[in-house]
Amino acid sequence: MENTKELTEHSSQVERKRRDSFGMFDGYDSCSEDTSSSSSSDESEEEVAPLPSSLPIIKNNGQVYTYPDGKSGMATCEMCGMVGVRDAFYSKTKRFCSVSCSRSYSSNSKKASILARLQVAGKPPTKKAKVLQKQPLVAKLAAYAQYQATLQNQAKTKAAVPVEGFSWGNYINSNSFTAAPVTCFKHAPMGTCWGDIAEGVRVEVPNTDCSLPTKVFWIAGIVKLAGYNALLRYEGFENDSSLDFWCNVCGSDIHPVGWCATSGKPLVPPRTIQHKYTNWKAFLVKRLTGAKTLPPDFSQKVSESMQYPFKTSMRVEVVDKTHLCRTRVAVVESVIGGRLRLVYEESEDKTDDFWCHMYSPLIHHIGWSRSIGHRFKRSDITKKQDGHFDAPPHLFMKVKEVDAAGEWFKEGMKLEAIDPLNLSAICVATIRKVLADGYLMIGIDGSEAADGSDWFCYHATSPSIFPVGFCEINMIELTPPRGYAKLPFKWFDYLRETDSIAAPVKLFNKEVPNHGFHVGMKLEAVDLMEPRLVCVATVTRIIHRLLRIHFDGWEDEYDQWVDCESPDLYPVGWCQLTGYQLQPPAPQSSRDSQSSSSKQKKKAKSQQYKRT
Repeated sequence: MENTKELTEHSSQVERKRRDSFGMFDGYDSCSEDTSSSSSSDESEEEVAPLPSSLPIIKNNGQVYTYPDGKSGMATCEMCGMVGVRDAFYSKTKRFCSVSCSRSYSSNSKKASILARLQVAGKPPTKKAKVLQKQPLVAKLAAYAQYQATLQNQAKTKAAVPVEGFSWGNYINSNSFTAAPVTCFKHAPMGTCWGDIAEGVRVEVPNTDCSLPTKVFWIAGIVKLAGYNALLRYEGFENDSSLDFWCNVCGSDIHPVGWCATSGKPLVPPRTIQHKYTNWKAFLVKRLTGAKTLPPDFSQKVSESMQYPFKTSMRVEVVDKTHLCRTRVAVVESVIGGRLRLVYEESEDKTDDFWCHMYSPLIHHIGWSRSIGHRFKRSDITKKQDGHFDAPPHLFMKVKEVDAAGEWFKEGMKLEAIDPLNLSAICVATIRKVLADGYLMIGIDGSEAADGSDWFCYHATSPSIFPVGFCEINMIELTPPRGYAKLPFKWFDYLRETDSIAAPVKLFNKEVPNHGFHVGMKLEAVDLMEPRLVCVATVTRIIHRLLRIHFDGWEDEYDQWVDCESPDLYPVGWCQLTGYQLQPPAPQSSRDSQSSSSKQKKKAKSQQYKRT
């Protein structure tokens, strides 16, 4: 009986140690109890579900790997994320792959590394978190509790929102499309800190090709990137794409290599390829040496980049969609991915709303209109409603300072401008009024209301206004004034006939950033005629910094000219990441009926703005 009891206890101990520091199941058959249990008092004692007899046990041949930051085996550079043999790493601590990475290691990365070391199977930090050993236990537990709360918030913000009947992955695969990289969108989450995430980067993801009752993981490599979305292939499948799958890189189920080890999660090879290798440990060491993975603080950066300063109940000034020449007070009703649903303050049933991004040039702080001499519709509400408060001025996008003291724009000067009521057209336009701080009121020739109620405010540095001749030089069709009979339109003749002068070329914004867009790239774009809608779209033309955006499935007449830095453009996968509803390409039935209903459709799409 005593022998039986000893065998049972020993079997239980072995079962609890089936996970080695690689995160993989291991029998530890060739390790003595002394060598394998030297740190057992500090290891997680979480019970592991028994493995089916059909699942191959992965041997470590007597070697104990502490991965990624232990004393032997493999290691991950805490600066650049490169995986390699630990003995080849720099410094005594073996935390960096090179001298440059060691020197570049910032204090913020150190904090993130500390937090990563605390995530051990949902329990307080162990002696593995050596950087924290000098702190009191209470401080360590408090830090761990704060980290767990951060993880819960991340899980809430990163809930996937699938679009019924549409899959970006299938759409891109079936048509061999290319998506604009995340780095093209500086205003989007991770747009400025995407780093070196590219094809070949390795991550740890749930293993869906497994019959175990518990959630297990395996390592996969990025085969293709499409915005936030990545096509992944499990390690060991080589050229076999049968189990490739798409997922959002910023989602809650993707982790850097080494996460399973620090979290006490098991790494189990997919069932389809279990027979291919007898020593999966050696296979992973070989495959991961020199490979890159996500930074250890990637999840934290995603969470931080999805924190938005605008809050509900904030008051702002925004363009009046019924009279473009003026602004009104509106209140932030909701914030989704940095996009604001604004309800005009006088709307009692909260249905009179307007959608825009928090960096849109259409919104301003309270008092902006008065400060520059812009028209403003006073609210019938004499005082703020309870709970409403003015958004701080520093939250709004800043425009470049201009020097209007010398040669400057003047009333009556001619130029070319994107028509805010027909964004597919660049039109002949006139400066109707010069405001303060570089702002201009622009009117579209031949379409203006007698009272100027459809004048539109552009800043002098706006990428939506152009000097005379811009369209001709860049082979863009210029829309002449409505009713102008002398065609083809010639600027020289028109200026003489109207006794006008062209605005000096040197006053326009000539900066062209290295935006990274190419013709044919896919993205998610706001339909600015119905700005509550974000649609599947394609870049069809690029003129310097100007992009021609086509909405997939719709006729070209709905295309829109948009600046390359517009906050209304997003990477593929943005809607899924933020929880916004994506509008899929128009179905065939809609395309067939476009020719017979284009006028009605265009009228409906113009309801967001009105020209009176």
